[in-house]
Amino acid sequence: MAVIEPLNQEILGGKQGKKYPSSTRLWHWLNFIMITGSLLTVAINSTLFDRAQRNFVKSELMDAGASVSNKQAGAALHGLEDQVWGIHIYFGYTLAALFLFKLMAEFFMPPAQRITPKIRKAYQAYFFLKKEREAAKHELVVKGLYLIFYALLFIMVCTGLLLAFEDYTGIPRDINHTIKEFHGFCMYLILGFIVLHLAGVFLAERKDGKGIVSDMINGG
Repeated sequence: MAVIEPLNQEILGGKQGKKYPSSTRLWHWLNFIMITGSLLTVAINSTLFDRAQRNFVKSELMDAGASVSNKQAGAALHGLEDQVWGIHIYFGYTLAALFLFKLMAEFFMPPAQRITPKIRKAYQAYFFLKKEREAAKHELVVKGLYLIFYALLFIMVCTGLLLAFEDYTGIPRDINHTIKEFHGFCMYLILGFIVLHLAGVFLAERKDGKGIVSDMINGG
């Protein structure tokens, strides 16, 4: 019972607010900015600079007095698209650096702040603290979703780096196309996680986790 009692206190303590170190808060918000920026660049290229806009570009240039062919309009549109993808790549580099930082922090942070000990403690509490089984179950579900998010982030970083350096990797074009498709699929899964995360935060703010957003800003 000497081992189980602190688990009980830790899970119950989550209802009264958590303490987040500055490194965790910085990583959280920078990660949010980088993912949001990456998604915005994808949205811009898929809407403003897709091939369907070629006729619009051609029409605008011709109205301005220029003589433009479909090929030239497509080239101008492709150039703008490349610039946006360049910004997307820099977001990706920063995201890769943040993921590496998170991975290293997992080894150097105090055990109480690491995700693996938290999952182990919640698992033990689920089986040994029957009165707090629901709280432990909730903790396991939340931490499990975070593990899935980190796995998706790892895949996104790896596939993104392979695409960014495709001219140097020697990977065949058809395989690069498959990597690109998988990269995009993982992006939609991460977007789904973000929606679940925001919904969870909203529900927590309305119930027993009030103040969770301010805790992530000021440290709790």
